[in-house]
Amino acid sequence: QVQLVESGGGLVQPGGSLRLSCAASGFTLDYYAIGWFRQAPGKEREGILCISSSDDITYYLDSVKGRFTISRDSAKNTVYLQMNSLKPEDTAVYICAGDPIYGSKCPLWSEHGMDYWGKGTLVTVSS
Repeated sequence: QVQLVESGGGLVQPGGSLRLSCAASGFTLDYYAIGWFRQAPGKEREGILCISSSDDITYYLDSVKGRFTISRDSAKNTVYLQMNSLKPEDTAVYICAGDPIYGSKCPLWSEHGMDYWGKGTLVTVSS
């Protein structure tokens, strides 16, 4: 069965870094678009960025450009979200999601085609 499991969240001070993992099972994520999303308490979920089946990267949030990056490790069937220079406003539950269409590209709207979702991992940025 298809599963996406996030890990790597925790408490970090402003200016610190974290690397989140999105591990896939039941499919090989090399051939699919994988997106990272986040949802802060009391707020709607928002798309952060996405990596396509051909490793093209799309940013949905200007606030994370230059601070966040996404990558794929085929051997581990895992996609990573590297977060640097973290700010308190980055505090949220971070969720990964996948597009089940083979050879998928990152969508113009972050959630379009994302049918498989992980449960999320909490990132808290506080001094």
